[in-house]
Amino acid sequence: MRETSDGEALICRRLRVTGVVQGVGYRLACARAARGLALAGHVRNLADGSVEVVAQGPPCAVGELISWCRRGPGAARVAGVVVTEERPQEDLRAFAVMS
Repeated sequence: MRETSDGEALICRRLRVTGVVQGVGYRLACARAARGLALAGHVRNLADGSVEVVAQGPPCAVGELISWCRRGPGAARVAGVVVTEERPQEDLRAFAVMS
């Protein structure tokens, strides 16, 4: 298991968020929340109308972002969030909004 510079465990999760989550500021609000938690990863719209989030960092912070993703910003109507465990990725350093 990878660790942060202070020895804390590092995890990575991929989320698929469904519902009314495109065109409502979901990606920008998610990135703001993730950066506030000092997470690495990305958020992007998928062609099927869902949003993909990859979040990497300490388990507590990743858990907080997952909880946030289940609510989303005020204009979103989240129907579901599927969380998949992944191996931490060496190349994730910051949190990006992708198109």
